[in-house]
Amino acid sequence: MTVEQFAGFEPTEVNRTMEIFPLRSTRTDKPRSPRRTINALRIAGIIVSLAIPSAAAPPRRPNIVIILADDMGFSDMGSFGSEIRTPNLDSLANNGVRFTNFYTHASCSPTRSMLLSGVDTHLNGLGNMNEWIAPNQVGVDGYEGRLNNRVVTVPQLLKDAGYHTYMVGKWHMGKSPEHIPAARGFERDFSLLDGAGSYWDMTNFTAASPRSVFTEDGRYLTRLPKDYYATKTYTDKMIGFIDANHGDGKPFFAYVSHQAPHDPYHLPVEWRNRHVGQYDVGWDTIRAARLKRLIELGLLPAGTQLSERMWFVPDPIALAPVTRAVLGKKMELYAGMVENLDFHVGRLIDHLKEIGEYENTVFIVFGDNGAEGNDVFQMIAGTPGTRDFLFAAIKWSRTDPNAWGDPGSYVAYGPMWAQVSMTPFSQYKSWLADGGIRNALVVSGPAVKRPKGSINNGLMHVADIMPTLLEIAGAAYPKTYQGREVPPLLGKSWGQVLAGEAESPRTDQDYLAWEVFGNRAVRQGEWKVRWEFIPFGKGEWELFNLATDPGERKDLAAERPDKLKALLALWDDYVRANNVIVPSRSPFEAMEKPLPTRVPVDAGFPPLLYERQYIPPKDMMADPKPMPKKR
Repeated sequence: MTVEQFAGFEPTEVNRTMEIFPLRSTRTDKPRSPRRTINALRIAGIIVSLAIPSAAAPPRRPNIVIILADDMGFSDMGSFGSEIRTPNLDSLANNGVRFTNFYTHASCSPTRSMLLSGVDTHLNGLGNMNEWIAPNQVGVDGYEGRLNNRVVTVPQLLKDAGYHTYMVGKWHMGKSPEHIPAARGFERDFSLLDGAGSYWDMTNFTAASPRSVFTEDGRYLTRLPKDYYATKTYTDKMIGFIDANHGDGKPFFAYVSHQAPHDPYHLPVEWRNRHVGQYDVGWDTIRAARLKRLIELGLLPAGTQLSERMWFVPDPIALAPVTRAVLGKKMELYAGMVENLDFHVGRLIDHLKEIGEYENTVFIVFGDNGAEGNDVFQMIAGTPGTRDFLFAAIKWSRTDPNAWGDPGSYVAYGPMWAQVSMTPFSQYKSWLADGGIRNALVVSGPAVKRPKGSINNGLMHVADIMPTLLEIAGAAYPKTYQGREVPPLLGKSWGQVLAGEAESPRTDQDYLAWEVFGNRAVRQGEWKVRWEFIPFGKGEWELFNLATDPGERKDLAAERPDKLKALLALWDDYVRANNVIVPSRSPFEAMEKPLPTRVPVDAGFPPLLYERQYIPPKDMMADPKPMPKKR
């Protein structure tokens, strides 16, 4: 190899350069003038600069935006089979990848704790939600009910790596100064610290805690901004954070932790009537239509069966039309919540395009758990005569359907529509059937090298986000942080999957496990075991093959005791590795009696409910004959 070729030039290129800048012979009888000497040096410098390529500028690191929806179901986006219109979220799906086997946790704060720490809940402080810490968990490390200080967070590590770190929306992982977003690595924040509340003001749910707590940039707010509406205000604030530092050369990490579509369903008037009458047909019809679209989109295999309708949910055909209309209106409001969320996501996307940051931004979109089918308001308000019942009667008194969506109203859509949101899976939020923990996931942006609009079925987990973002940012997970050891990561990076070099971050030997409220589950490959309280479960371990039975309809524990035994050994391994303490009390410990006795759900049973009026053939009909004369 010649010197010229080593420097990145072919000899012909050097020759052309010399034709443009010919060098005179250095042999001369006259001394070289200073000007000629300077010109010669300039020419030589040009040739050297052309022959030796300059060091390439380091690639610009991408921005990262996480869009987290609260209680949004697997099939609630249009790109996942919904009739709900979500063009902006769908645009991210069409430009990225949709994932069908992505798992979170069964409730909000446990999911959020793993998202931000990459560490199992029983180690990071959310071994149980703060609202439900059991007596045998009090004072135990890992069960603080808030994100503890033994873990390091994504924003802390990204901030150390040179990223701006911003958060808006729901936090739900601690309220004291050492646990708020500003103390856990966020440079800017506008955050609701509670788990839910009004979208219009600071009204909270209980008499003991009547006022929601917010922070902005590490300061607790005395009031909310003028014209506050949660989804809009969160978006406005995030756009402001991004603009404040735009142009300084640093990438940003934006955690957009929306409250929507968590109940109560509060939304502006113009968003409430976009689906009038559409859901009066009932939940069974809508769920069947969603399943059909999921299969057509290639997100589920042909032949996939819906999970059994919950046995205590009526067949809508048996309901009076007015009842179906009132229940349908609840779903109309929910659909409006999702569409309003999508609109504000679109505002953020459009702004990033306007300032030239969209193409260099990685988006990660998902819901934090299964759709909410539990009656949270009833759990909060309790029974007549209690202080919380009186508080609810005063603060949440707008019960007229015409007022639904206004401040002071409390609307949730119930188990029937939650099952629609989780089509085709079984159960919903708080439970460990796949309807409680399996979510739609969209990833798009420069880290994705797979075909646009493609679908992936690899086994993914919310704890994978920490190592994935560190890889994208060129950072590393430490063994110690600020002088203390940190727990090992639970998650696995999606780097190779996003690059198209692997189909899953896990092998068939890897497993995932969950425990919350005493319910338990393990998944390895296509197999899953779960233990749930009666009557949602059997109060014993059940075994399912999710490849052939994603709706978890057929318990195979008796048929495959070998597989059951193998997965229970993994459960024991999980308990030992993560200090799992099954709670001595659970919010579901007495559910067996309030609900009807669990029975199978078979289409058309009992026939009594579906038997229509018999109409005889016309030619066989006749008027009654005269009555015989009395004798």
